[in-house]
Amino acid sequence: MTIAADQIKPDTTLLSEMRRLAGLSFPIVISMAAATLIGVIDTIMIAPLGTLPLAAASITTFVLIVFYSGLYGFISAIGVRMAEAHGKSHPESLSQATRTGLWIGLVSGTVGMFVMLSLRPVLPLIGQPPEVVALVGGYWTAMAVMLIPFTLFYALKGLFDAIDAPWIGVGLAFLAVALNVPANWILIHGIGGWDGFGLLGAGLASLISQTVSLGLAWIIWRRASLTKDSRLPVARSAQERRIQLKEGTTIATGYIGEGGAYACTGLMMGWLGATALAANQIVNAVAGVLYMVPLGVAIAVSIRVGQAIGAGNRHRLRRIGLAALGLIIGWMTVVMSCLLVTRGWLANQLSNDPEVIGIATGLFLVVAAMQVADGVQGTMLGAARGMTDNTIPVAITMVCYWVIALPAAYVLAFVWDWGPSGIWIGYGMGLALAATAVTTRFFLRAGGD
Repeated sequence: MTIAADQIKPDTTLLSEMRRLAGLSFPIVISMAAATLIGVIDTIMIAPLGTLPLAAASITTFVLIVFYSGLYGFISAIGVRMAEAHGKSHPESLSQATRTGLWIGLVSGTVGMFVMLSLRPVLPLIGQPPEVVALVGGYWTAMAVMLIPFTLFYALKGLFDAIDAPWIGVGLAFLAVALNVPANWILIHGIGGWDGFGLLGAGLASLISQTVSLGLAWIIWRRASLTKDSRLPVARSAQERRIQLKEGTTIATGYIGEGGAYACTGLMMGWLGATALAANQIVNAVAGVLYMVPLGVAIAVSIRVGQAIGAGNRHRLRRIGLAALGLIIGWMTVVMSCLLVTRGWLANQLSNDPEVIGIATGLFLVVAAMQVADGVQGTMLGAARGMTDNTIPVAITMVCYWVIALPAAYVLAFVWDWGPSGIWIGYGMGLALAATAVTTRFFLRAGGD
């Protein structure tokens, strides 16, 4: 049977779009994964200090996720504005988007730091183990301060991604990882006759590493010919500031809703004791690295969608969405299989406490089952961001997480007595619903061929 050329064109175009999306996603994923590796390195190097310091790191991490999520929401809006300006080849707009985004990044990062610092006294009031809260102190402070360089760095990284130079972010992110390893070793465990700072040292090492990467990103922005259009002298634009704040606030609300729900699962673990917290930190460290693939694809698809809209090619949106779905479902299926095979080995590598290892091994099983839904939900939210469709997708995720996921997690863990695994199972139920609803929303709005 002969197949007409117009019958095979859509498939060929879809595969071509998938290749372009993968090409853009790959360096973004690597740079994001490299940044997350800092948390894994902290976990590995904190683990020898014992279960209680590991549990203290877990509490800090899960609260920090809320701030990372909200701040990253603002940065996502900035990146979309940069991608649109680059797509329509308008240097003045790109410069306005960049300069406004950096201002918003500085202000929002500073506000985030002060809010996080003010929350530490609340920990005993929400049922966290007192012996764990007593150790949080300096580590909490260092990670709060890190929110400022974190936000500014990822604003500049958004610029590099938007102008199709994502490998700059890769290099700077891996530099931070490379610096973090020796800095952790020295500041946590000491050198020579000095005993080090212990848990505080891990926070200081992360802060130093992120600040160095920001400094180099700033130099590249100010000096490189590649970024000259983004630093053109332009008048301040109140309209650009309003647009970024409006879209950023909407996206940040969604991210905070998701990150807050995720953080609540960590706080629920604290109700089950220090051992459950330590096991959850192990699983979270690994899952965080794995999630960088859907996060990277989400960033890439938002850029592709933004560039298509900026160039007046809305007919390509459906194909971009289908390419993103094919890419992420394939990858997350591989991730799920790997977690199922290696879950026991991973738990043993990150702890020497038999009880912690047992809980973590069970949690890895649940997390493996969530991977495809997690990837689809994150990716399609990115696609929606690219077309500045934020309000309804945010509302969908808020309902799925706060009305469905968290109540289900509480019932399964504490009413039905399923323990730590019940928390993750309940969370996964809301995640699956969000993935289905957001995907449907995107394709209804995308239209096209």
